[in-house]
Amino acid sequence: MNRRPNSTERLEIFPLDRLRALGVQSPATRARTEEFVELAKAGLPQMFRKDAFAHTVRPVRTRSGPWVQPEGDSLRYATNVALGLAYVDEDVQREILAGMSAADLARLTAARGELSDDPGAVALAAWAAAEAGNFFAAPLFKRLSVLFASNAPVDTVDCAWTLIAALAANHLGDTRVLATYAAERLMHEQGPSGLFPHKLPASANGRLRAHIGCFADQVYSIQGLARYSVARNDASALASADACALRICELQGSSGQWWWHYDTRTGKVVEGYPVYSVHQHAMGPMALLDLREAGGTAHWRAIISGLAWLDEHPEVNKPLVAEREKVIWRKVGRREPNKAVRAISAFTTSLAPGLHLPGLDAAFPANRIDYECRPYELGWLLYAWLSQGAVEGLRPRAAG
Repeated sequence: MNRRPNSTERLEIFPLDRLRALGVQSPATRARTEEFVELAKAGLPQMFRKDAFAHTVRPVRTRSGPWVQPEGDSLRYATNVALGLAYVDEDVQREILAGMSAADLARLTAARGELSDDPGAVALAAWAAAEAGNFFAAPLFKRLSVLFASNAPVDTVDCAWTLIAALAANHLGDTRVLATYAAERLMHEQGPSGLFPHKLPASANGRLRAHIGCFADQVYSIQGLARYSVARNDASALASADACALRICELQGSSGQWWWHYDTRTGKVVEGYPVYSVHQHAMGPMALLDLREAGGTAHWRAIISGLAWLDEHPEVNKPLVAEREKVIWRKVGRREPNKAVRAISAFTTSLAPGLHLPGLDAAFPANRIDYECRPYELGWLLYAWLSQGAVEGLRPRAAG
């Protein structure tokens, strides 16, 4: 007789609750991550302003104590938040959104997306419409289809978001061709190291930066291809996602840092800083958990190490998690003018792979906190830990 799996084994077989799965690996990390989730719920209302989300918030001091001041407006960030809030209780959604639901916010962002010239915002809005709003944003998908049919250069992140949007909406409308095209473009441009360039084709990024890919290019490509592998039972897509994930995990810093810029030719780090908090608590875990749930390699050690950096970062001795302000500060970066080290490192590595100017770390130390927080960071935190990614994102939802 076959032995019935125990609860821990069943969780490994049916990994639908990400926080519970994390708790199997590290109860302490699960507890801390749950605190981050609650902080995100508490912090988002101060970023919401009249049917829209600010671009960022920065700290100010008042007589009553610390506070954050919202600045600007961002369509992209509002869609990120809609996706994250879709997985919290509706009463919490309405508290955060002044009476609206996540589905309502998705409809607003879809309408704004029709007027946007930003392909990334259009793709995100189409994704949120399908997953958070459960409706097919036909005008947005038409625009994306025209863009991809033209074979014009496209940002890697925008391509990955288009792929995920097409997969999320597959049960609502005809997106099969668009998904196939986006997935094929990603896999065609993947470097020999397993890493993805910043633009597709890579040459569109210019001679001095054609070899560069940032962390976002990697994680959204992993996420999109992992989901594509589930939707199409495509082993090559899963292998591509697996190869990229393996490389970024091999390159992860000794304190859990997810580095910023990579050389797609050699699979080495071009420039590590800034280290972004959202990479640590949301984007890195989100991609790696999608990969695991799609049947790829589990990278729990890298996920847990990345989360630990938020509290135990060697670069600075001040906290990044701001409980009173209800935010997680954006990044730790270098004291440098105009991203000088990035420019220098991109130039030297374009001349010769692995060539770095000595003394840059000493001249431009990474000891500066960027005291701001953007809504998408908290939205992605909710989405990373409360959604079920590759499994749930491809399952048709009941109409509502």
